[in-house]
Amino acid sequence: MRDFETELQVRFGHVDPAGIAYFPRLFDYVHDVFEEVWEKHVGQRYYHLLLEQKIGFPLVHADVDFRTALRFGDRPKIRVTCFHLGKSSLGLRYRFHLDEVECLEARMTTACVQVDDMKSMPIPPRFRARFEAILEEASEESQ
Repeated sequence: MRDFETELQVRFGHVDPAGIAYFPRLFDYVHDVFEEVWEKHVGQRYYHLLLEQKIGFPLVHADVDFRTALRFGDRPKIRVTCFHLGKSSLGLRYRFHLDEVECLEARMTTACVQVDDMKSMPIPPRFRARFEAILEEASEESQ
């Protein structure tokens, strides 16, 4: 499978009194990885995309399966693939792993919009090509 991979660290301030990463923090992690995909894989800092090019990718649908808790000190690896590449929508799948154990799978769908008026627009070809590079095989989309 073609993918983008990165790693993060669960820090002390990210955990609740039970010692596990508080679930809203997991959504923060997914967005942090989203921005890293833009910078390191696409070659465009998301900050500059929003403020200079006035193009945004707001979240329109989230589907998350929490399987195993992340704890203080854990360093999950995150694999990102593209499960959907529409004219103006983008679906990215994030799989968080500790060794061979999948802790979380998130499927996030965003819409490509003009930031000034939030109107839908086609994904620019230069970005589309980078997401095609991590596009899942057709047989994997049904998983």
